[in-house]
Amino acid sequence: MMSKRILIVEDTEDNRRILRDLLTNAGFEICEAHDGQAAVTAATEFRPDLILMDIQLPILDGYEAIRHIKGNGAIQPPPIIAVTSYALSGDEEKAWAAGCDGYIAKPFSPRQILAKIRELLE
Repeated sequence: MMSKRILIVEDTEDNRRILRDLLTNAGFEICEAHDGQAAVTAATEFRPDLILMDIQLPILDGYEAIRHIKGNGAIQPPPIIAVTSYALSGDEEKAWAAGCDGYIAKPFSPRQILAKIRELLE
C-alpha cells in the first residue's frame, strides 16, 4: 500500500518538527508549508490525502487558506483538520464553517491526532 500524503501547515518550527517526527514515524509521507499562501500552492502541487492546518498563519490565515483549497476546482480537496492553539469560544464553529473536516486544539496528544487522521483517511 502506498503511504498516505499529509500536508503540515504550521508557522512555528517546533510544532512542525513535532508533527513531522510523529507522522514520518507513523509511515506518512509529508510536505510542509509555513504560511497560508504556501499551503494553497502545496495543496495543488503535492496533492495531499489530508491537511493539518494551523489557523494563525502569516500571509493568509488558516480559514482563508482552507476556503481557497476547498474552492479550487482543479483538485479534489482532501480532508482538512484545523490544529490550533487559538481555541476560543466560536473558533471551532468558524473552522467548520470554513470547510474543516476535523478540529484539534493544541496542545494535542500524539494518540489523539493520529486517531483523527486515521479516521478521516479511512
